[in-house]
Amino acid sequence: MEVKIGVQHAPREIVLESGLSAEELEAVVADALTGKTQLLSLTDVKGRKVLIPTDRLSYVDIGEPSVRKVGFGAV
Repeated sequence: MEVKIGVQHAPREIVLESGLSAEELEAVVADALTGKTQLLSLTDVKGRKVLIPTDRLSYVDIGEPSVRKVGFGAV
């Protein structure tokens, strides 16, 4: 799933591709926003870990899973 995260006082959003489902991502974000954790911690498909303080979150956009297209065929 593609995840876009807005951070307060940051000029750009954080974009990563996660191996989690939409429901799993929503649960992780909900835990962070309800105060169960102080950091939103996500790992992308390449193994890069992103930690964001929950008090700095502006928004989290959970997109659809990306499908890589190969070739020059008609869409």
